[in-house]
Amino acid sequence: MKRCLELAEMGSGNVSPNPMVGCVIVSGGKIIGEGYHKKYGGAHAEVNAIKSVTDTYGDQASALLKNATVYVSLEPCAHFGKTPPCADLLVRHQVKKVVIGNRDPFPDVNGKGMGKLKDAGIEVIYGVLDKECAQLNRRFFTRISRQRPYIILKWARTANGYFAPKNTLQQWISGPLAKKLVHKWRTEEDAILVGKQTAIADNPQLSAREWTGNNPVRLVIDRNLDVPPSNHLYDDSAKTVILNEKKTDVMGSVHFVQMEDMQYYLPQKIAFQLYLMDIQSIIIEGGANILNQFISAGLWDEARVFNSVSNWETGVFSPQINGRITSVSEVDQDQLTIYENIDNQ
Repeated sequence: MKRCLELAEMGSGNVSPNPMVGCVIVSGGKIIGEGYHKKYGGAHAEVNAIKSVTDTYGDQASALLKNATVYVSLEPCAHFGKTPPCADLLVRHQVKKVVIGNRDPFPDVNGKGMGKLKDAGIEVIYGVLDKECAQLNRRFFTRISRQRPYIILKWARTANGYFAPKNTLQQWISGPLAKKLVHKWRTEEDAILVGKQTAIADNPQLSAREWTGNNPVRLVIDRNLDVPPSNHLYDDSAKTVILNEKKTDVMGSVHFVQMEDMQYYLPQKIAFQLYLMDIQSIIIEGGANILNQFISAGLWDEARVFNSVSNWETGVFSPQINGRITSVSEVDQDQLTIYENIDNQ
């Protein structure tokens, strides 16, 4: 199952809004096939694992599979989606046993995949490395169970608690290695969000320039469309969604989405809008006002905070967060603290 998780993670950034899934097939005491879900709309982990067996063993594959134990990090699907049901595939190959990490909370699958396997006389075990499997797919589980994306808050603060300068000039707090790590994070999530003031003051690209991977969808909160079209967010490097009160329109890669009464319940409205857009996870990078709104609403799952060794004489104070600290690590001169929202457990 640990190997399943290693394989599953290789699909990070490419399978959303599907879950990451890995599959390992064992027969005669050795691994005979492996696979993972590589791309949304593509073959599932079980399909790729069985294909690796047939590609390697040819005519012997059928007999090997009939004696096989299939390990899979998430319950095999039981419905027709983009691809046929994986539970049917395992039944067709008459595998001996299936060991599952998590049940799939998706209503069309939940328990039904295991039911199909059991009805076919296949031994089923589930709940193996349950917590580790759930942690890997926390984005998918959050979207299914809470009808909103998995929300990650991210910011940096000085040693004496400042978040941003009081003027509109951009001023870096964390170092270059932290920046590279942030770009890696961007390849792992579906979207990234900033407010109008951050967009104007920093003119950010919100891309993954310093890491190989996909750029996230860029989201900007701009009620009155004050961000100038010359801003980087209006270039064509990634899909950009402007949440505003003025219009709904599409101009190239820029999508204007009109919302009503953005001064009320904004975090809740954004979370629901993103759910409707099939956005499974988002990083919220600021500014302080936007971060504080999501914190006040309790709408966050994880916070990643860089603490710098530098001090500023003045500035905008950092958001304050209460959560369980899950890790503290050094990133060159900076310290990275990761919190989880225990109210969402």
